[in-house]
Amino acid sequence: MEFDYIVVGAGSAGCVLANRLTADGCHKVLLLEAGPPDSNIMIHIPVGYAQTLKDPKVNWLYQTEEDPGTGNRPHVWPRGKVLGGSSSINGLLYVRGQAADYDNWAQLGATGWGSADVLPYFRRSEANERLADELHGTEGPLNVSDATDHHPISDAVVKAGMEAGLPFNDDVNGEAQDGISYFQLTVKNGRRWSAAMAYLRPAMRRQNLRVETEAQVETVLFEGKRATGVRFRQDGRIIVAKAMREVILAGGTVNSPQLLELSGIGDPAVLQSAGIAPLHALPGVGANLQDHYVVSTQFRLKPGTISVNELSRGWRLVAEAAKYAIQRKGLLTLSAAHVQAYIRTRPGLSGPDVQYHILPATVDIEKYVSTQLWELEKQPGLTVAPCQLRPESRGTIHVKSSDPFAPPAIRPNYLSDPLDQATIVEGLKWARHLAAQPSLAPHISHELYPGPDLQDDAALLDYARQSGTTIYHPVGTCRMGAASDAGAVVDSAGRVFGIGGLRVIDASLMPRLVSGNTNAPTMMIAEKLSDAVLADAKAAAAA
Repeated sequence: MEFDYIVVGAGSAGCVLANRLTADGCHKVLLLEAGPPDSNIMIHIPVGYAQTLKDPKVNWLYQTEEDPGTGNRPHVWPRGKVLGGSSSINGLLYVRGQAADYDNWAQLGATGWGSADVLPYFRRSEANERLADELHGTEGPLNVSDATDHHPISDAVVKAGMEAGLPFNDDVNGEAQDGISYFQLTVKNGRRWSAAMAYLRPAMRRQNLRVETEAQVETVLFEGKRATGVRFRQDGRIIVAKAMREVILAGGTVNSPQLLELSGIGDPAVLQSAGIAPLHALPGVGANLQDHYVVSTQFRLKPGTISVNELSRGWRLVAEAAKYAIQRKGLLTLSAAHVQAYIRTRPGLSGPDVQYHILPATVDIEKYVSTQLWELEKQPGLTVAPCQLRPESRGTIHVKSSDPFAPPAIRPNYLSDPLDQATIVEGLKWARHLAAQPSLAPHISHELYPGPDLQDDAALLDYARQSGTTIYHPVGTCRMGAASDAGAVVDSAGRVFGIGGLRVIDASLMPRLVSGNTNAPTMMIAEKLSDAVLADAKAAAAA
């Protein structure tokens, strides 16, 4: 098995790479995915994320180590293990973050990653059904659409946000992020439009792309310090594939550092403690872990209100299923949140520092936090969930042993920084402020969580520690930076420092977490670096 490029991981980045690297017909590409094809119907019905987020057939369902900053609790981390990766199981929300996020990347040593540099790749990726201007694309593979239904309570939330002082912002991916509005979604004709649907399905018709599923890579192979291929296991067999040009790791923030360490690249002390012989010292591998930590504020709505809770059972659910079958509208097109809001919790900030995911529904918080099970309550409810956009807390992901099938140790260190603690407390306070506004307050019976008895900052922080969890945005464990940066793992083109023929192209190379959901930025990264890969190939051919 010889190919020009081997891409490890058919997730959000890997699907983009498979498409772009095979488009001109000049290069032969092998795409390896540890999970199955994306044939599960729950992947393609938008609301199916409530099932795929807990389904081990399409989900790694990692569990972190006990986390000292959040009550010594372990956290369940859903990550896609299927064609499309996490784009096949996520909440379908399209958010890019703030322009300043990318300018900050450039300032941190990621040359060529400023906001002006990345915008063309966001536009190239995007097929926006409503927005068509210098900031948005209309002809890309990734369909972006508005929600087909507006729930009355969500409409009331938007009005309440404006009463609370936020502007209505119909394009949070535009010039400014501040404000409140409905999310745009990666949905096309009422179906999830994952990276697999957008990028991989068209590419799979090409003769120069080979896709192998249920194929878990055990290690990268080397000649000296040049990557020459990979060894993977499939159907009980061990298979070696050779890469004539490059091996590209696109396994994501968990799997890419794990595979580097399994291959002998990382902090020598970490490798030796896991029984792995060091090949190349890169102490930044597995460090710099960042994630959005979300805490739910929940309200009981007044009796007679019809929220998502009631729509999800009995005859109403039957009616919603029929509506979806006939019109591709209704409950089954639901994303993980209806409404988004972005606020600034203190003076002097250049942009929002808290994001809210808001949905007219409530789940059993204890069960959700411990298992990721979305068990909707029977009575009507509203959830207003803040997360700090740019956390200062840092964690790590490292292998525990040389066994490629053993999950790594994930230590998120949530709320370990005082700024993160203060910000999430302010986020909880503003959620209450929103609920008290004239357009929303008449619909609310009472506050469920944190509960009216918790008023001072210490009590709210304790609630945040005990009840918060991931919102599925881990990044940073193969940080991009300058060669002089001892903590950087890859350069601005994704090339692993000190190793030839090896790149990392996925969310793990983000120097800092972006101010929003990470799926669209991950696809942008792959769009941009696919050009870098092809440019290097062209230069090598010319030489």
